[in-house]
Parts: sequence; structure tokens; C-alpha cells
Amino acid sequence: MSSPPLLVGVSGPSSSGKTTLSRLLRDIFPPKQLSVVHLDDFYLTDAEIPVKNGVQDWDCLESLDLPGLRSALQHIKQHGRSPGWLVSKEDQNSVGEHGVSTRVTNELRRELEALLRAHPDWRDRRICIVDGFLLFSEEMKDIRELFDVRVFLRTSYEATKKRREARSGYVTLEGFWEDPPGYVDDIVWPNYVKDHKFLFEDGDVDAELDEEVLEKTGIYGMPQEAEGDMEVCLRWAVGVLEDVIKGS
Repeated sequence: MSSPPLLVGVSGPSSSGKTTLSRLLRDIFPPKQLSVVHLDDFYLTDAEIPVKNGVQDWDCLESLDLPGLRSALQHIKQHGRSPGWLVSKEDQNSVGEHGVSTRVTNELRRELEALLRAHPDWRDRRICIVDGFLLFSEEMKDIRELFDVRVFLRTSYEATKKRREARSGYVTLEGFWEDPPGYVDDIVWPNYVKDHKFLFEDGDVDAELDEEVLEKTGIYGMPQEAEGDMEVCLRWAVGVLEDVIKGS
């Protein structure tokens, strides 16, 4: 009997590099071994997105099709691939420059190839990464527990605001969304703080991650030195997955 797929959650605030990291990991693992699913593909229809203070809130729990997400994750865990009805729109959205050189990705690819040769039971084992802004909140505990590996990225308010406001917009289920003025301050950041402050010491998202909470929830927290440096972040994430492979 083949080994069950490894389900990896990559979560964190908007513009923290989740999609970029996920795509880089897909590129350095052997072809077809690692696939990526995006939480953004589980938004409700444009008309169903809740409106708060006259503005649609795309960054809250109520904007998501949670039963659909749960069904997709259970299908992946059972079959090692996405259900046929799941077609990604997120891959139509750009993620910008990541600053990781081909030399680094080639180096990490060779490193992983050698590790997989040393662990033959992993050669055909599927890995699926799910990236999304709201995978690990306490209100999503039942979904959080479906992941075999939980990776949390972090970034500052300043970086989120700068990167998010530099984006042209997002392809949605029924059209295209552009953030209105003030959206990061009024919607994005307050929602992030509300849903993730439990992961930080004293509930302060600018402070250190709370190691006791990380251990209790089984979350790998990105080291602070990786903020704003995708090469450092990628090397750290590869290290997390290498340790999982070595320890299995």
C-alpha cells in the first residue's frame, strides 16, 4: 500500500510570501511530486462576500466556503490529488519578484534529490501544499488539524501595507477585485491581528511568536530573520520538510 500524501499548510498575513514560497517549493521538488492548492480558490461568490462598514471584507472567515475547503482537503488526504471540481483561479494572479536566484533553487533541488534517494519510501509519496491567509486560526481548528505540517509566515504591518497596495488586484470567482483606499488599515490588518494574536507573546503580532503555543498547535513559526528575505524563508521551509522526511 502506498504512503498517504503529506498535507502541508502554509499560512500567514496577506503579502507575507505564502504563494511565492509554495510555488518555489513546487519548482524544487521532483516534477509532479508536489502540488499547490490556494485558499483563495475557496472564496464565496462576489455577491456573497460580507459587507462591513460599506466595504466588502475579503479577509474574514465568513468570506470563505469552508465546507468546500474541508471536502477538498479530505479528498487530497485520501487520494493524493485535488478533486476534479477544483479549478484554480489563484494561478492567474501574479506574485511579483521573489529575489531567489536560479543558483539557489538548483542547489536546493540537488539537495532534495539526494535526500529522496536516501529515503526511497518518499520517492512516490505525494506532497500537497495549501497556502492561505486563514488556515491556523482558532476558529479554523478543525481544518488546521487536517494538516500534517503547519508552516506560519510572518511579516510587519509596514511590509503588508506596501506589498498589498502595490498589487493591481485579484481575479475573483465572478470578476476582478481591487482594494479600495484604506483597505489594509480598515480590513486586512485588523482581521489578521484578531485571528492570529494568540500565536504571539502577549498577543502582540510585532513581538516574538509564543513557543508554547506553537508546540501545542504543531506550528512551525518562521524565524524573524526570514522576514523580507525569500531565500532565507525558502531555505528554512525546505529544512522543515527535510526534517519531516528524515524523521518519517
